[in-house]
Amino acid sequence: MTDKVLINEIFTSVQGEGLYIGLKQLFIRFARCNLSCQYCDTDFRNSEKNKEYTVQSLMQEISQYNPDTCHSIALTGGEPLLETNFLKDFLPQIAERKIYLETNGILYYNLEEIIRFVDIISMDYKLSSATGHAAKHDIHKRFINIAKENNKTIFIKVVFDSNITFDEINQVCELAGDTNCFICLQPMMKEGMLVESINYSVSVLDKFLNRYSNVRLIPQMHTFFGLK
Repeated sequence: MTDKVLINEIFTSVQGEGLYIGLKQLFIRFARCNLSCQYCDTDFRNSEKNKEYTVQSLMQEISQYNPDTCHSIALTGGEPLLETNFLKDFLPQIAERKIYLETNGILYYNLEEIIRFVDIISMDYKLSSATGHAAKHDIHKRFINIAKENNKTIFIKVVFDSNITFDEINQVCELAGDTNCFICLQPMMKEGMLVESINYSVSVLDKFLNRYSNVRLIPQMHTFFGLK
């Protein structure tokens, strides 16, 4: 059991990424991550905002929000699966709420520990060209298979810029085909603006569609609306 966890912020907003875009959610943003991606624009390590919570104090905090107005509770970060021990105690307390997990899709062994409490998974496919890290293809595949074996809804989110390669496109499409997953392409953004042109982004979409049919191009919509 983990007595406390460090959380960056708790808030309600509209989901601005992926296949569930437009739905209102209660976001719990965790303050630790096992990666440091080049494109990350989330200030989850801000020590002035971070606060420790126990299971009881977190339950008290989220009780202020009307569950009827939110589609689900989004666990985000940072990387929520770093807090698996805490989540094993916390999630059973909110078993009646739908849980939406945003994850970098690496800590599959931690996912196994809490998969029974999770309903929807938005899994980043970490392109080496965008993150600066080595490719994690086999790890992502194992992660997705755990979700599929437990009959969970999961989709692949791919953040990309002009450095994306043909090999990376082929690898993502191969994984999606093998695991029957939807791909959500997310053009990289900076200060609320697309890093690459919309025409370029559509050309990348076409390259994916030439290899796999279940693909959508969805920018970060919450940045356009000035939301968190």
